[in-house]
Amino acid sequence: QAARLLANLVVISAGVMVRAFAQAYRQALTNASKNGVAQEAVQNIRRASKAMTESEARQVLGVAENTSWEEVVQKYNNLFESNAKNGSFYLQSKVHRAKECLESLYRSKAEGPN
Repeated sequence: QAARLLANLVVISAGVMVRAFAQAYRQALTNASKNGVAQEAVQNIRRASKAMTESEARQVLGVAENTSWEEVVQKYNNLFESNAKNGSFYLQSKVHRAKECLESLYRSKAEGPN
């Protein structure tokens, strides 16, 4: 009898907690939309996804402006592989984006003005 009463008490209190959590979550979403927090978060995401600048790309790869494309690729391969072994996906993606940025610059320089 006591075990059944205790089980019912646990089930009822769990239901109350779930409903309270859901209500608090809905209220937090409402407050966030009123305060503009949601819009600010979206703007921060947009800022973070902007393309890498040439100077940042050169800094990530450790190359100068007069570095040849072959040296850039060699630096890229070394950094990419070393980050693959050590498990830093973030640094690996930064290195890859830096190479992409510089690749487009070197490609446009090779094509010359049209």
